[in-house]
Amino acid sequence: MTAFLPGERFHHGEGLLYRTDARVKLLVVVAFAFAVTAIPEGRWRAFVAFALFVAVAIAISRLPLWLVLRRSLLALPFVLAAVPLIFTRAGDTVATLPVLGWTISDTGLIAVASILLKSWLAVLMAVVLTSTTRPLDLIRALERLHVPRILASTVFFMYRYLFVIGGEGQRMMRARESRSALMPDVRGGGTIAWRARVLGTMVGTLFIHSFSRSERIYAAMLARGYDGTVRFIEESSLSRTDRILGAIAFIALGGLVLVARL
Repeated sequence: MTAFLPGERFHHGEGLLYRTDARVKLLVVVAFAFAVTAIPEGRWRAFVAFALFVAVAIAISRLPLWLVLRRSLLALPFVLAAVPLIFTRAGDTVATLPVLGWTISDTGLIAVASILLKSWLAVLMAVVLTSTTRPLDLIRALERLHVPRILASTVFFMYRYLFVIGGEGQRMMRARESRSALMPDVRGGGTIAWRARVLGTMVGTLFIHSFSRSERIYAAMLARGYDGTVRFIEESSLSRTDRILGAIAFIALGGLVLVARL
């Protein structure tokens, strides 16, 4: 069984973005998400311009293109939630589904394509951020940007204990496989309802174990003097390169938004 590593998104490298302060990268990615959201539907040239911005970010980070594209596919199930718009948006009919009789409108297609492109571009930038920034640096950047302490602490502990909970889930899966070993020429497993019931029981058990563990950990941290603040030893300041790179990125994003909305 493979190791549980859902949060280890950092990719070791030596590109320019690896040396850039996490605060600059975080602010640029957030600004990019807002900027790409501001593009009106159907402005395909603007989407191409923002895609070039992403391509430049990937190039100066020296990340493998295939790695960035593969990781961005994780968001595909979520962005597919916009697909029903092609049937509900009013407009000229492009096609009709033969069995269901649902009509596909041209405005619906444009809206869905625009939403998919916006989401994908934003996810690509998020992948660049998480691939070039260590998780602890990202959390420290949140605190230094004065993100509410409770939110930064929640992100920190979620990252810290996600692996613990994942390991607990793996042990439960291994125990289940050990108790239901397959026999030669015998069909294993049960119905879909049976599998769903077993999975639901495992998820419930995992939730109770996680809740109980979190109480014990919090009590232990209070006993050691935890007051709600995650403290770091090193405190670095922005370099001249960080400031110049951030300024160029914000100016470029502002220009792209202005051109897209003209």
